[in-house]
Amino acid sequence: MSLRKLCCAFIACLALAAAALPATAFARDPILFVHGWSGNGSNWSYFAGRFALDGYSSSLLDLWSYDWTKSNRLIAQDVANEVAALRARTGAARVDIVSHSMGGLNTRWYLKFLGGTANVDDWVSIGGPNHGTNLAYICSPFTTSCNDMQYESPFLAALNEGDETPGSVSYGTFWSPCDEVINPDTSTILSGASNTQVECLGHISLLGSEGVYRRVREFVR
Repeated sequence: MSLRKLCCAFIACLALAAAALPATAFARDPILFVHGWSGNGSNWSYFAGRFALDGYSSSLLDLWSYDWTKSNRLIAQDVANEVAALRARTGAARVDIVSHSMGGLNTRWYLKFLGGTANVDDWVSIGGPNHGTNLAYICSPFTTSCNDMQYESPFLAALNEGDETPGSVSYGTFWSPCDEVINPDTSTILSGASNTQVECLGHISLLGSEGVYRRVREFVR
């Protein structure tokens, strides 16, 4: 067989192999990034840049900003609306959610009480006050959302009652033993989740860490 015919045969074999693969074999879920109290979508600039370098198109990276002064119950409805919009824009059946700090609470409420488990594949909490933090008693006079983060708040009582990780969503938490905002540091840990202690990092520094990024990237893959 001539070299040209051999090359043609090889290309034909590759085409047949690709056709045999499921259409979603190399698909990536869009990612909704959800910031915390007093934050905004720009908090995710480092993560978004790293995901882009690793092959994610900008259309798959939603650096969302929301009104963090509202109660987390109300923010959860905004999460639901943003997930629906992201799915509509991308045509994706499900999305991944990567949250920081208080963003873990309103997105969990969406999953547990607003039917979000049907629309989310992987969920990540980075430095989330999933069982409260003592700093919430300082900021509570200013916003309702801060009251939600108190240890025994009605919001957290409802959120953590029963199954903390409902549905078929893959839950992952990442927490630092040096987080000055989340006290105790282990508040982030959830029963039924993949819980990972990272290096000694401050609360905001978690969002600029290569090590944290790599762990999150592997988790959502």
